[in-house]
Amino acid sequence: ESFQHAISYMTNQTAKHGPYDAIVALGGGSTIDTAKAANLYSCYPPNDFYDYVNPPLGKGLPVPGPLTPLIAIPTTAGTGSETTGVAIFDDTPTKSKTGIAHRRLKATLGIVDPDNIRSLTPSVAKYSGIDVLCHAMESYTAIPYNRRPSGKPPSPILRPAYQGSNPISDVWSIHALKECTEYLPRVVENLHSDEEARSKMCLAASSAGMGFGNAGVHLCHGMSYAVASQVKGDFWVDGYQRMDCGRDNEKDSGGKHGLVPHGLSVVINAPAVFRFTGTPMSVMNDAAMSPAEEYSMDRHVECATILANARMKRRGSTAANRVISEKAMREKPGEALSNELLELMNDLNIPIGIRSLGYNENDIEELAKGTLPQHRVTKLSPRQPVGLEELKILFTEALDN
Repeated sequence: ESFQHAISYMTNQTAKHGPYDAIVALGGGSTIDTAKAANLYSCYPPNDFYDYVNPPLGKGLPVPGPLTPLIAIPTTAGTGSETTGVAIFDDTPTKSKTGIAHRRLKATLGIVDPDNIRSLTPSVAKYSGIDVLCHAMESYTAIPYNRRPSGKPPSPILRPAYQGSNPISDVWSIHALKECTEYLPRVVENLHSDEEARSKMCLAASSAGMGFGNAGVHLCHGMSYAVASQVKGDFWVDGYQRMDCGRDNEKDSGGKHGLVPHGLSVVINAPAVFRFTGTPMSVMNDAAMSPAEEYSMDRHVECATILANARMKRRGSTAANRVISEKAMREKPGEALSNELLELMNDLNIPIGIRSLGYNENDIEELAKGTLPQHRVTKLSPRQPVGLEELKILFTEALDN
């Protein structure tokens, strides 16, 4: 609804005053994504709203040509939307999140200023920041670009916005992961006074955006869209402004609409996801790992090591706070990464398991079905296949992590 309202406004204003010189998007990721959509639809109005929307919900038509220059000024250190060619929205009829993805959607200019996040609440800083962490880990562990299930497209114009992990994205993603593990706890604790932490997290958000904006994300984000869009009742998180909402399907709850912050909806699935992606199918079948599986496991171990080293620096070196050996990590890469992530979540006081959001076993089927349309990300999982049954197992694991 917000996308369509913005598109209508932009189209009407353009009809009245002629083409604009530029569009300025000031706000968080949702604001910047909305501006991207309004820009596209006012420049090249489609026959149907879903023409540009990612398959299978839409046709995924490519953007026909250049758009109006877009200046993006983020006020959170999270989505990195100022660097990406993606615009995400809630599709209320299907109770899922989807989006539009094309490189022409990218902002012409991004202005990133750490003073713009000084007034965030700790909760908003925490959950936008943990999104940065997941962007970095998912893009770094995504299936390599030359092993995508879809293969090489017939034409360069049909090349997906999300390529899979690649040498260029790796540089940005691993930098963002190292910065985020060190500075996110600091920015949550001392947001207003710690200028270095704010600066580092802003840079990490943009760096991760350049990483995942090319490589893509996978199952943590794919599952998050169902968790956030199927929010239970009026669930809310302190620190986020609550407002009344007048949508018809919310009248039974007095016009109140619940909210699971995007970063929370992503990271709450992540321990279950990395246990899954970090456990190769060959090991489950008592067979030798393939070179592709070894490559993926190495990346899980590398991420776990970065998180473990940051934990040691954060808590100090004690008998109770130690890093397990690389050999132990390599025996169970998924467990190692999942456990380190849970340690960070505990330190940041992030809820563990989607049961804490109000979900239970009766919701598993709908959550899995809500994730199935997210082909652009589920197909980037380093472990395949990921179908309905695998998603049901993952959501069951994610109930309590």
